[in-house]
Amino acid sequence: MARSPTPKFDASEVITNEIIRIIERGVLPWRKPWTAGGSSRPLRVGGEPYQGVNNFLLTMRTVMAGHSSPFWMTLPQANALDAKVRKGEKSSVVVYYGQSRKDAGGEDDRSDGDDRSEEARIFRFQKSYRVFNACQIDGLPDSFFPDPEPAPEHPPSEPIPHMQAFFDAIDITTVFT
Repeated sequence: MARSPTPKFDASEVITNEIIRIIERGVLPWRKPWTAGGSSRPLRVGGEPYQGVNNFLLTMRTVMAGHSSPFWMTLPQANALDAKVRKGEKSSVVVYYGQSRKDAGGEDDRSDGDDRSEEARIFRFQKSYRVFNACQIDGLPDSFFPDPEPAPEHPPSEPIPHMQAFFDAIDITTVFT
């Protein structure tokens, strides 16, 4: 069997490399308040928040690229809204992890008389998609560009006496940011 001249796309490797690039920049965007693009979470085209690693990665991409919209969508979703991704814009990879059940039933599902082959089998899978932020797309309705949430006001913090005594006792310079 001949090998394919192009390597298979590996979403896990792409995501790992993206996180490494974020760290190597020397800027730790996750130290900022957890709001990016006017929302506390990146949102799918329908308004549902992303979860898991997608939430983390798209928040980092929103902050680093300076996007003002929390909405992300695939190229077909943008086209369905009669909007167009601007030429030269780069997509971001998101992943979906799921499972599927395949019921036994056909002769193809059985193997060497193993009784377990008669039961349903569970298959776990990973799919990847490429998405664009609404700021990379022309022709979207104004609803994809909500006004940013106001930044929360935090009162100045006071030192905790027993913790301050600890830091004073170890004779080091402490800096809180």
